[in-house]
Amino acid sequence: MKVFKFGGASVKDAASVKNVGQILKTYKGQPIVIVVSAMGKMTNAFEKVVEAYYHKTGEAESLFEKIKSDHFAIMHELFDRNHEVFADVNDTLTEVHWILEDMPEESFDYLYDQIVSIGEFVSSKILAAWLNQLGLPATWLDVRDVILTDNTYREARVDWNVTESKMQALVPQMIKSGFVVTQGFIGGTSENFTTTLGREGSDYTAAIFSTCLSAESMSVWKDVPGILTADPRLFKNVVKIDRLSYREAIEMTYYGAKVIHPKTIKPLQNKNIPLHVKSFENPDGEGTLISDQFENYYPPVVVVEKNQALIQISTTDFSFIAESHLSQIFTLLAELRVKVNMMQNSAISFSICVDNKPERLSKFVSTLDQEFKIVVDQPLELITVRHYNNETLNPLKKGKMVLFEEKIRDTAQIVVKETPLIEPK
Repeated sequence: MKVFKFGGASVKDAASVKNVGQILKTYKGQPIVIVVSAMGKMTNAFEKVVEAYYHKTGEAESLFEKIKSDHFAIMHELFDRNHEVFADVNDTLTEVHWILEDMPEESFDYLYDQIVSIGEFVSSKILAAWLNQLGLPATWLDVRDVILTDNTYREARVDWNVTESKMQALVPQMIKSGFVVTQGFIGGTSENFTTTLGREGSDYTAAIFSTCLSAESMSVWKDVPGILTADPRLFKNVVKIDRLSYREAIEMTYYGAKVIHPKTIKPLQNKNIPLHVKSFENPDGEGTLISDQFENYYPPVVVVEKNQALIQISTTDFSFIAESHLSQIFTLLAELRVKVNMMQNSAISFSICVDNKPERLSKFVSTLDQEFKIVVDQPLELITVRHYNNETLNPLKKGKMVLFEEKIRDTAQIVVKETPLIEPK
């Protein structure tokens, strides 16, 4: 058994769905679980619906109607108008209409999961219908039937024991009939509420299936030829890395590399399941293999995390930052789910670089500012260089003010803000 994951870019329009079908034709008859994301930028579109609904801007319905019409336009290019998929997708989208009819009373995170998850349900139903139309038998699976989570909405934690039991009881029987098509990013609680596993979490979903079913391999199909040494939209002379060890892949994703979700690698490593990162634009390409193979040399790898905030926390009475202060700070970070990307401690201050999520950040600052002096600088960039050298690191500082810098054995990190170069007239 293999597990394939197709991201939003691979199913962004009718032509892309057809391309996925052509790729899967070469695997006809093989037992494959297919995990699919929402189409194109639909997750962003659904997020705007949630924001408009929760903040009562009056735009939620019109934003949602645009999402609905976009999906139906794609289906009209793929299917005869009498195809049953139209009714199936319409019923799924109607669930959002039911939510929007009432005033928002639940928490933002709960509403987010109930609405945004619809994108994956719709895309997976369209893909399953298209595969069946091609003569590739495919069974649609509601992922909530097999992935059980807690109630931490937007960042749900998986109950691995129950999930493994459910998957092993259901999926092997389903896959005897052909491909199994399911949703990424989503889980369900014991009370039958929908949860999500974190933004871009479809990779993680595929890893959960791979691990629980002891898959032969997992493949992530991307719009890049494999894992690259930097984002080609930002840097020149970027090259593909042919092979990565699990450990190196974990380090890269931890520091913000976007090709693979950070939670993906470790479950695969636990069962020694190889991960292939392949291009849906060039499916015959070699891609990148992530496995237990160890490479003696890696080139410098640059990761840029935008929209960061640097928070400096210091005591108001000039006393040292003690362990009791750090305990208080980290407890609050955990409660608010503020992701720390870099930290540094001095005698009278503690500085952290975090993802700049305004709602969480404001709660964090307002809770601490009665006892500490807080200085926040934003928006900033965090640049991480794995296997750094001066030839790679120094040009990254040009035209930027370095606010924070740290180097360890294999990794250099700098927090920077743009600043114009002062040049003679």
